[in-house]
Amino acid sequence: MELLTVRHQDFTMYVECTKFDGIWHKAKSNVGEEHLLSTYTWSEGVESVERDGQPIAQGEKAPAVFFDNAEYPVWVEFKSYVSKAQFGSILQNDNDRFTFRRGVLAGFINYGNDIGKSELNLVYQAGGENRRFTLGYEVLSTKLNYHEHWNKIIEDIEQEYRMLSLDYMRRTFHGFTPNEHGETPELIWWNVFAGEREKFIKACRNIIERPRRRLRRYDTYQRADKIRRVTPSMENELAEHRTNEAHLYRIEEYTQSNDTQENRFLKYALAQIIGKYETLKSYIEDNKNASEELKHEMNACLDIMRHLYRNPFFRTVGRFKGLNQESLVLQKATGYSQVYRTWNMLRRAYSLQDGMYKLQTKGIATLYEIWCFIEVSHIVREQLGITKEDVEHRNRMEMNGVFTWELGRGEHSRILFRKDGVELAELVYNPKHTERENDNISMEHLVVPTVPQKPDIVLQLTKDDMKKGMKMTYLFDAKYRLGGKEKGVDVPPDDAINQMHRYRDAIYYQSKESGNLKKEVIGGYILFPGDGEPLDVANAKFRRTIDEVNIGAFPLRPKDERNRQLLETFIKELIGMKSSETIANVIPQKGSIVHVPDRVLVGLVRQSSRKGYYENFENSTAEIYYTGANFPTTISLDGLHYFIPYFKEKGINDVYRIKRIRTITGKEAKQDETAGDDLRLAFELEFSHKLGDTYIPIDTRRLVNYTFLDTTFEEVANGTL
Repeated sequence: MELLTVRHQDFTMYVECTKFDGIWHKAKSNVGEEHLLSTYTWSEGVESVERDGQPIAQGEKAPAVFFDNAEYPVWVEFKSYVSKAQFGSILQNDNDRFTFRRGVLAGFINYGNDIGKSELNLVYQAGGENRRFTLGYEVLSTKLNYHEHWNKIIEDIEQEYRMLSLDYMRRTFHGFTPNEHGETPELIWWNVFAGEREKFIKACRNIIERPRRRLRRYDTYQRADKIRRVTPSMENELAEHRTNEAHLYRIEEYTQSNDTQENRFLKYALAQIIGKYETLKSYIEDNKNASEELKHEMNACLDIMRHLYRNPFFRTVGRFKGLNQESLVLQKATGYSQVYRTWNMLRRAYSLQDGMYKLQTKGIATLYEIWCFIEVSHIVREQLGITKEDVEHRNRMEMNGVFTWELGRGEHSRILFRKDGVELAELVYNPKHTERENDNISMEHLVVPTVPQKPDIVLQLTKDDMKKGMKMTYLFDAKYRLGGKEKGVDVPPDDAINQMHRYRDAIYYQSKESGNLKKEVIGGYILFPGDGEPLDVANAKFRRTIDEVNIGAFPLRPKDERNRQLLETFIKELIGMKSSETIANVIPQKGSIVHVPDRVLVGLVRQSSRKGYYENFENSTAEIYYTGANFPTTISLDGLHYFIPYFKEKGINDVYRIKRIRTITGKEAKQDETAGDDLRLAFELEFSHKLGDTYIPIDTRRLVNYTFLDTTFEEVANGTL
């Protein structure tokens, strides 16, 4: 069907979409028809614009035509006097999709995950005159409200990671303008330069010390006896003036010159930045809240830059007149590329308000993925009950090419959550797990023996009830997709759920000591921009399967606090659940039985004739513990996995893992030939962890024969011994 028809004095343009009815119905169901409006604008020469047969007025809102991830065939029938025509996108890929033949320009547009404002541009020749036509409109999302949800995603990302949402060479753009109630362009300039200052100054110094030069010709005049090389053109002149020794001959000389386009740019950029820095510095100094240390730092920085600008090097460099063409030296050469990058970044001042300035952002799928990572980090911090000061951000933004930033991945995106110096959890964005142990963006001890896996978000909760520092791993994957509706509730795509099963089966834990592979991921959960009543969502299949098999999904969209609470409650339960309970809930393989090692034996350590026996326990290096001849029959050895030594008048602290239990004689235990041959139990031990920084006292009345206590880690953790 013809969705959009533009009748122009030079052509008639048609826009179609074969599956538009389904797209419109999906968008209407997810977003609401009242939010599916777009503003259309166009350049001169238009006679009429119709949307599905209905006329559209210039600059007024009308039902949208363009949506994300949809194919739009476009053809333009030109008048006979038009000789050449092409599609005028900034992306060559778009232009390659169009061909001009027999007066018709035809092709197709697909915006992928780019949403926002866009322009359809035509460039053509009419009667030998170059002409251009522009049609402006908005590309909307079928899953989220562009005018509301997109703004919230951008605001949250920019608050956490300034400039991360920006991108370059996208099909859509967004309007930005200074905002008197928010950050001003000057403040943004100052903050950006603060992060680039050291690199910029270092780059300027490197260029001054080792500048790029070029050969330059100049003329000198010399007498005949000073000429070193006679050219053919000079032979006649020498013959003519051979009797005149004072005659001067014009000689062409060549020298290495600093006066290059790139050095002129350096001089211009340095002067421009010094001027801007000096102006903003005076504003800050006028602020009574500015500290003396800050003022000293600013003065020192300004003095360094002024000193660089006064370097004699710049006396040999002319005035910058602009870049006539793209310079590979500015883009790639050492020093020059850093100066050019800093200068470009300082020009990108903006505020998050709709305005006349055009800036492009990352695709909505990438923005949603980053936003979900930020949301999960906020939820974890809230449910742990810690402040922002207790969160250690080891993540960082990394430059992607010349113009844009991306969030660090794997080890470069780690967020640690601590309380009173104790690590409680960590969150990692987009680690790539492979079979290579030293993958530079992977996580320690996690490997994939088969093919690489890259979940979006990895949450590891630290538990100390069974083993100190044990980490429980959970995966979250953000998917900007919907799998339809069931009973009024949006559901995630089936392939996304299947991917979580693959992640859980593919990612293993491998310790460096043993090298053995063990299952690592406990659960995997999809985060998707779904909607529905919270009660209906809680009863949906994708939510119920989390309780059954620990694989499922949570709807998460901006400004939907009700469904966000479902994820908050779930993460709160994960944080509060003990590791023994978590492992007990893991579904075992058929034919196997999962034993949760929660039982622990507390045993008194007495002085012994065996050399080093008592001291080894005090130093946490013991390898064997032996009992007396009579071990209490009330204590079952089945399921006993851990041993805690008890010292009189001190208490307990060290935890050992029981590797094996066997019987030995008194002679072997005490290493004394005079001892008896009575049998006793021997526990072969391996040190596991400490319970705390100091010894924990216990109630000795609970000890069997004041020697042994059969207990659990839960009782130890609760302090009920």
